[in-house]
Amino acid sequence: MLTVLCLWGCTAQSPPALPRSEQARSDLIKAAQQMYVDRCMTARGALDPQEQQAAMFGTAPAELSLTLATGYTVRTHTDGCLAEAHRFLYGDQARWFRAEATVNNLRPEAEARLGEDPAYRAALARRAACQEHDTPCIRASGLEELRTRLEPARLAEVRAAHRQEITAYDQLRDRALHRAAALLAGRPTPSTPPTPHTKGQVPS
Repeated sequence: MLTVLCLWGCTAQSPPALPRSEQARSDLIKAAQQMYVDRCMTARGALDPQEQQAAMFGTAPAELSLTLATGYTVRTHTDGCLAEAHRFLYGDQARWFRAEATVNNLRPEAEARLGEDPAYRAALARRAACQEHDTPCIRASGLEELRTRLEPARLAEVRAAHRQEITAYDQLRDRALHRAAALLAGRPTPSTPPTPHTKGQVPS
């Protein structure tokens, strides 16, 4: 029994090493996504530019949409190779879409909240009245000083309001990181890319 266990342990592959820096981790996920998309595009056999566009990004109308706190609406498809790559890496494309869109717009939302502050609006008006290169006027407006003082608190408020989305973002990105490392290392994964899926179908 011990011999069998030893043989299994000695032959089992250790997980691929993960990069430490955030930039390197992002690059790893992007590389795996590109590999998946390239294989998916080849499998679909898209030849002309219009077919390639549809195969890559999907066809209209976009199935997923989210209106942000800033009022801007973002949309994406579920039937293109890019969508398949997201499902492969993140598992739940809709959940990742919502989390990523929210996290990527935390600072714009914080800036929108700054615009609700009367003192900030007054400083913004003073700054707008300055000539482009009138440094003394720009400095006297107090806009940058006020922004530096108020922005961290507004950003903290926004992050607290979107705690669930931030948690989902971190969890799904960690999942994608491990799947990307396994894909690039040539290790088997629960969903082997890329078998083309019908619209709306999510691989297991």
